[in-house]
This record gives sequence, C-alpha cells and structure tokens, in this order.
Amino acid sequence: MTDMTVVAGDETWRADSYVAAQFTRSAVSEDRAAQPLPTFGEWWEDRRRAALFSVEEVPFRELDGWKSQSGSDNLVHESGRFFAVQGVRVESETHGTWSQPVINQSEIGILGLLVREFGGVPHFLVQAKIEPGNVNTLQLSPSVQATRSNYTRVHGGADTRYLKYFRGGGGGQVLVDSLQSEQGAWFWHKRNRNMVVRVTEDVPLHEDYRWVTAQQLRRLLGVENLVNMDTRAVLACMRFAAPPRHLPAHDDPYLRALCRSYDPVNGTALHTDVEILSWHTEMRTRCDWHTSLVPLAEVRNWRRSGSAIEDEEGRSFRVIGVRVRTGNREINQWSQPLIAPRGTGLAAFLTTSVHGVLHVLVRARPEPGVMDTVELGPTVRRTSETDVAEDEPFHAEVAAADPRRVRFDTVLSEEGGRFHHAQTRYQVIEAPDGFPTEVPDDFCWVTVHQLMALLKHRHYVNIEARSLLACLHSLW
Repeated sequence: MTDMTVVAGDETWRADSYVAAQFTRSAVSEDRAAQPLPTFGEWWEDRRRAALFSVEEVPFRELDGWKSQSGSDNLVHESGRFFAVQGVRVESETHGTWSQPVINQSEIGILGLLVREFGGVPHFLVQAKIEPGNVNTLQLSPSVQATRSNYTRVHGGADTRYLKYFRGGGGGQVLVDSLQSEQGAWFWHKRNRNMVVRVTEDVPLHEDYRWVTAQQLRRLLGVENLVNMDTRAVLACMRFAAPPRHLPAHDDPYLRALCRSYDPVNGTALHTDVEILSWHTEMRTRCDWHTSLVPLAEVRNWRRSGSAIEDEEGRSFRVIGVRVRTGNREINQWSQPLIAPRGTGLAAFLTTSVHGVLHVLVRARPEPGVMDTVELGPTVRRTSETDVAEDEPFHAEVAAADPRRVRFDTVLSEEGGRFHHAQTRYQVIEAPDGFPTEVPDDFCWVTVHQLMALLKHRHYVNIEARSLLACLHSLW
C-alpha cells in the first residue's frame, strides 16, 4: 500500500476506494510472507498442543474477587471494573413488560488487526487465543482483542501485545476505525472499536501470532469454531471492492450476482442508500420499547441458586461461574461469571438476485441491550435451540431450505470471554425462484455494498449480521 492523504469530498472517496481495492487484492492472493513459515495447519496444531488451559465451573461464592452486591444482588468485581451482571427491564405497549439478567460492561474495548505488505500483498496479523468460554479452547483472534480494564492492566498482569499501534502515536496508519455494538440480547450498551492499522516497520512476531492474507481468512471462515467473533467483526468492517471478473466465482450465476453486489456503480439496488437510512430511522421511531437497568434482585421469573441464575421456563440462558487456569494469557489464573446459552443458535440471511444483483434480506430488530434499541440484523435470528418464537417471519423458509440453495452453513462461536460455549449456526441461503421482493415493514432488501456502507455509521448493523457479512465475503 502506498501512503494516502485523506481529505474532504471526492478525495476521501478515492482513498476509501483504494483501501477497498487493496483489501480485495489480499482477498484473492496467496500468502507471500517475507520469511519461510510453517503452513497454517502446522502452526495451528503447534499452538493447540502448547495451549495449557483448564476451565472449571464453580459456585458463585468461589469466584475470587467477585461478590454479590448488598441490596441489589448484582454480581460485581471488587475492583469496580471489568463488568457486572445485573438486570434489564423492557417495557412495551405491544410486547408487555419483562426483565432478564444482562452483562453491563460500559467501557469500550479494542478489536484490531495490524496489516502489512509482504511481496506486495497485504497480510493481517492474527493470534491463536484462548478464551474461557470457547467450546474448543483455542480460536483465531485479531492482533489485539482487549477490554479497557484488560489493556489498562486492572488485573495486574502483563501488557497487551501490539496495543501501541491502536492507541495513537504508535507509528501506524489507521485504515478502519468503526465503533460497533455487541450482542444486545446479553450485553447492556457494549461497544468495541473495530480497527485496521497499517504498519511498514518490522513487527516482532510472537509465537502465538501469524501473518495471513484476507484470502486465507476467507477460507478459514468455513471451518467450524475457528475464526472467532471478534475477527469476524473486524473483517465485516473492512470495505472490499468488487471482486475481479477473472475469478472462478463468475462461472456461477449466484456468485456473479454476489460480485455485482459489491459494485456501487454497476450494481442496481432495489432501494437507494437514502431510502434505506430513512427506513431504518422509521423503524427506530416505531419501536415502543423502553429499556432500563435494574438491580438483579428485581429481575422477575428468574431463579438463583448457589451455582446458576436461570429463567424459570428453562428457555433462555444461564449465568454461571468459572475458574480459569492458563499459561499464555496476561495472567495465569482468574475466575469470572459467564452467560451460558442453551444449545446452538441460528443466524441466517435469505438472499435473492434483483436485476442481476444479489440482495440480502435484513430485519430491523429490537434488542434490550443495544444503545438505539433497533439495529439491522439477520433475516432470522434465534439465540439458542430453546428460542422457539413461532411467529418469526421466514423461519419456515430457512428451516426448509433446499440444501442446494444453502451457500454458507457453518457453526461459529460467539465471544468466548463472556459467553460459555455460545455457538451459532450461520447460514446464507439462496431464496427459491419467485420469492417475493415485497416483505413486511420491518424487513428490507439491501446489497452487499450498501451493508458495508452502513458500517461507516455506528450502531446500524448488529453483531450477527456483521458475522454473516464476513461469511458472504468468504463465498467468492
């Protein structure tokens, strides 16, 4: 990448387009690392063997440094930092009133990828990272994945590697910096900076880290529980240009339509960008949800024992406590609460070609924990196997989809630092012939380019839709 001067107006657009073209170049290029490296599989297996880690479920009273707050019953850390488990109440004229536990972590974390050219091809620095909630212990994380409490070393442990490049004055060039939400069903107002920072200097490479191309990342997305949620989140915030026409993908009419969907010039969209923004604003104004934090003691229809907090019907999630021991994190042992969903969730995009351009069906979806209540989410979203909202539109079409029309289908993990074995089946499905473009008011067809453009704004596209956008990137 050559240096760019970003100024106002058309020059900003040209700089954005240049970066998007470079990201796409990396997405279709093989690894050209400067130094000989073992294959990714060899490196990953070496990191897996070296991972020293144990997670033990324990009663709340055995969580070192955590306590049940007098008067509220909130689970809080003695430092007053990290996060708390408390309650959220939702009041709605159309949906009634209910409450549930929620993780309150108001501080903003950093999810960052370093990018550097090797052999003329941009490479991204990823790490093999252990998280206590990961179903398979080790997953592929960004260069930096840290909450503010962690990178300011409230835990008293080691510094976060490579953090200096993402906090200003580190010598890198910021290419992506997007403030986005996390799971509104389980977090209260949780946000992270999703960043990509370009470096030209040599970066000392720790054994848990590796340079990969965007092409390698795209391929790895098809491996179950490998590319973690935070890497997917940053990948979704990267703007990609329209894929080159010489790719084998163009032999498939569906993939030709997908590639056109990246092109703002030659791809005809069903709705203009202004119409989509106006529709989204309308959906936010229509939502009558009023959400507020409440003490955990005031959460109704949930029961608490010495080892779990769970809903009385057994359909939602549990809050549990774990004790962790590891050999390759900033500290070697700690304990904490985790949210534990009941079984595998579902997030699916229905897609269709309109005028030869692939469109994705998004839903304006309210969630109790997001800052603006409503964000754009998947066509169908269920948080667990026991989430059985029978009135959800298009669930039947997703459940009965012809396997030949399922273009992406992989189980991927949610954030392992706060959720225990939280897995979601991510699907991209080609709608059957004749599927209507007329949809309910809270749904809208958008192109891939329009979805990427919305991520220049904060709090428009929710975390599951962003993961699905990353999955779309893996198809061409």
